[in-house]
Amino acid sequence: MMAGLGASTVHLVLMELKIRTGLLPTFDPYADLQRLLSSLSPLTLTAPWSWFLPYVNGSMLLGVVFGQLFAHLPGRSAWIKGCGFGVLAWLLLGMGLFPLAGIGIFAHRLQLGVMPALLMLAMLTTYAIIVSVLYGWLINLHTQRLPHPKS
Repeated sequence: MMAGLGASTVHLVLMELKIRTGLLPTFDPYADLQRLLSSLSPLTLTAPWSWFLPYVNGSMLLGVVFGQLFAHLPGRSAWIKGCGFGVLAWLLLGMGLFPLAGIGIFAHRLQLGVMPALLMLAMLTTYAIIVSVLYGWLINLHTQRLPHPKS
């Protein structure tokens, strides 16, 4: 969960940079996913709670899922494992949640070409690499503190 929290912080900073620079202003995956969640629930999230949702998702949900999958992801290094997890998350989001949110596969209904898909690939892969490197570092730190069995 700690690795997910660190990676979520970086991801939210990148999302804020996207907003402040005006990059793809009509592509707002958080708002689209919040509309999807609102359609499934009578509750609506307003700021600042709407900013809390990505932290919960990124640190608790995805962080725990990543921790369970870490040993099974392809690759030996945390970087490669993170890339694999990022691509998997990108595929699930682009082919699953985006169509459910009404913006089509990889947001093609927004008529912005491949840019939303490429932006999400970069953002999710960045998140996944950071969570993977932090998770690997925390696991190594933990195993170094464990007492070694005497032979």
